[in-house]
Amino acid sequence: MSPSRDTGFPRADAEHDFLRARRRQVLSRLAKWLRGEPDDVNIMLPFTEVVDALGYQSERRIGARVIRLDSIVGSVDRGRDFDRRFRPTSARVRERWERLALATRRGEHIPPIEVYRVGELHFIIDGHHRVSVAHALGLSTIEAYVTVVRTKLNPSGIRFRGDLIVKDYRRLFLERVPLTGQARAAVLVSDPWDYAKLGEHVEAWGFRLMQDEGAFLDRARVAQRWHDEEFVPVVAMLRQADLIGDRTEAEAYMWVAGERYRLIRTHRWDDEVIEAVRTRRT
Repeated sequence: MSPSRDTGFPRADAEHDFLRARRRQVLSRLAKWLRGEPDDVNIMLPFTEVVDALGYQSERRIGARVIRLDSIVGSVDRGRDFDRRFRPTSARVRERWERLALATRRGEHIPPIEVYRVGELHFIIDGHHRVSVAHALGLSTIEAYVTVVRTKLNPSGIRFRGDLIVKDYRRLFLERVPLTGQARAAVLVSDPWDYAKLGEHVEAWGFRLMQDEGAFLDRARVAQRWHDEEFVPVVAMLRQADLIGDRTEAEAYMWVAGERYRLIRTHRWDDEVIEAVRTRRT
């Protein structure tokens, strides 16, 4: 955003700042409609839904910090007064907004905002108007009291509200199949529903394993053995047979596992199975 103008009349400039921010918000809505973008593109991420999807672990207050404005992506109260870039969505906030803009232009002290930090993302507890004014005035940072929230999943990859669906299903999958370390990072799918199907598949694999060995295995042990004894060898065969394509490794595994049983009615893996699936594909 270009710097706000300064005519030497702070009150008039503050009024102009608000009108310009409102105009840009309306133009952004129009552009979204013309491009046919989903509704969540300009909506702030809701803090509660993000933390629920990622799995809450703990939180601690770390005090005042200077944070980047572009790292603030959401809100605790999911207010509708501002869009994703904190532009006013109506004239309802105008009086308070212009009062803050005027104080900022005059160099008056503006109290720090309050935020939750999840990974590198920040969610406003208090200070929506202050953030909106800071954006409108072309600032890049703002002072904030920060509370760090730790979650089970890393929030990387979250941009829009729709991304939370994938995170939520992945969290549930990892509760059913508690992979760790590199194994945890390797098993990824794009369609959130595939996490549910893969979880069911691993549980069935674990049940057959326990039947074969005549011993009970907890979820963590089943997850580890499935990854080491089933997933890794199968993915290696798929790479050798050039059957992964543009899928993730987990998506390729799910596809070939389904084809294997549908075509051959077996749970075993060998060259004959891979060749049958390859022949079927071509």
